[in-house]
Amino acid sequence: MSRQINDTILKAFRGEATNHVPAWYMRQAGRSQKEYRELKEKYSLFEITHQPELCAYVTRLPVEQYGVDAAILYKDIMTPLPAIGVDVEIKKGIGPVIDQPIRSLQDVERLGEIDPESDVPYVLETIRLLTEEQLDVPLISFSGAPFTIASYMIEGGPSKNYHKTKAMMYSDPKAWFLLMDKLGDMVITYVKAQIRAGARAIQIFDSWVGTLNVSDYRTYVKPVMHRIFSELKEEGVPLIMFGVGARHLILEWNDLPVDVLGLDWRMSITEARNLGITKTLQGNLDPAILLSDWDTIESRAHAILEEGTKQPGFVFNLGHGITPEIKPATLMKLTELIHAYK
Repeated sequence: MSRQINDTILKAFRGEATNHVPAWYMRQAGRSQKEYRELKEKYSLFEITHQPELCAYVTRLPVEQYGVDAAILYKDIMTPLPAIGVDVEIKKGIGPVIDQPIRSLQDVERLGEIDPESDVPYVLETIRLLTEEQLDVPLISFSGAPFTIASYMIEGGPSKNYHKTKAMMYSDPKAWFLLMDKLGDMVITYVKAQIRAGARAIQIFDSWVGTLNVSDYRTYVKPVMHRIFSELKEEGVPLIMFGVGARHLILEWNDLPVDVLGLDWRMSITEARNLGITKTLQGNLDPAILLSDWDTIESRAHAILEEGTKQPGFVFNLGHGITPEIKPATLMKLTELIHAYK
């Protein structure tokens, strides 16, 4: 007997009317949960993701605790990089660190290709476990976008200004566009494998692309994004685009063959609609609000719900990821508020 899947969020992603507003939260898997913190005392992120049973548990936990309408696979945007020849380490308090950054055309030419079944079998096995046996909501999986992944590869880790990344982009366009092509191929192959393993929606995180102006985005990034989404569109699952501090790029994203645009808290849903955005919108409560008192949280969430529900095609989310300080009880209460909203 097959399990009954709550597909409300998939309907919303497609712009259809739903009985309640669906919700999920970026970085809902882990971060603030007691059970997750206990696991992290024993295992690193990479160690958890390499154990499908354990990774599936971490992914499933917030669905069971918060009552959200989708799971988001627990992994990192750096996960596929070792497969193409980039050694990366997630350092506590810093983030992804790459000891041998990409700095030249020769460095780019040395990058390999990903074979998901042999290079990241643990990711695909986790997806299969969740979708075939454990979840009664859709599983969202994801990938980093070429610009954001490239920024880590070139800078050697997180950056505040992305000067080295931009320097390559401007001064060595041959290396830059080859890097975009290679990372574009990696994203397409990696994401298609996740979809075929059972992922029901895909979010592409271009977290740091807001550092570019519109003209540079059109020239240096938009072509590869259009190719990625065009090829993924053939797989028939909803595609979500998300970045931080990128309100000036929203019309550029609207041109891409995506189904859903994720907003951070810097642009309201009404502003996006007034610009002519007709795609499904996802967002966009500032995570910091969740550290406030409940009256403030309720007021801010209601304001977003009022804006979002003026037309079909809305999914409630945060404007960025959950932080470790946010209490699980707050997220549980927020989900109840969202689902009760009429």
